[in-house]
Amino acid sequence: MATQGNGRQPKYQRIADALRNAIQAGEYGPGDRLPGENDLMATYDVARMTARQALGVLQTEGLAESRKGSGVFVRDFKPLRRRGIQRLSHEQWGTGRSIWSAETEGRNVVVDQIEVTEAEPPERVAGVLGLEAGAQVCVRNRRFVLDEKPVLLATSYLPLDLVAGSAITQRDTGPGGIYARLAELGHKPVHFREEIRCRMPSQDEANRLSLSMGTPVVLVCRTAFADEGHPVEFNEMTLDSASYVLEYDFDA
Repeated sequence: MATQGNGRQPKYQRIADALRNAIQAGEYGPGDRLPGENDLMATYDVARMTARQALGVLQTEGLAESRKGSGVFVRDFKPLRRRGIQRLSHEQWGTGRSIWSAETEGRNVVVDQIEVTEAEPPERVAGVLGLEAGAQVCVRNRRFVLDEKPVLLATSYLPLDLVAGSAITQRDTGPGGIYARLAELGHKPVHFREEIRCRMPSQDEANRLSLSMGTPVVLVCRTAFADEGHPVEFNEMTLDSASYVLEYDFDA
């Protein structure tokens, strides 16, 4: 079996390396079409499957994207820098700004596929929120689209007895979003905890995020706490890993 090093690296990987180097050197810019399978077959004297695998490597890495019927192109997309600490500060949402404005730098963000329902929470969610059996939650499902590219799925769970009748149960929560409304209800978030892990997406997640084959997702589970450590929201977020840089900036 072929291994890396000493010229024994798989052919498809060597082709992918050459294309990646060409992209990084500026030979192919954002939006440019990469050599197709036929071109790679002729240039490197390889089988179609080898050429396809090479292009697939670049797609998996998020450097390229396939356009049906047109070919494979260098991805024209600026990664979103998610500033995990600044975005959740009270100075952000407490002044009526969206936490997204801390990182989008004026880029076009659309929130679609919004669903707001009332339901009994999954057991894991009830445990995090400290809810008793039979308690109901407000569930907010939405998708975030940046520059016409889906980048994030988010599902928030909030105890219904805290938010019933408020704007949180509506599609549009108003300036400052959920956390500003919680503050108005007397449940201002004062502490957040996030847990992060990675995995491959489900088929539904891949479809909703328009993911290229082989692209993993980043899972961010955030709990918001009011005074005395009382949990007021649990948010499960699924991020397109190729669309994000996660940044954490804090003092020692």
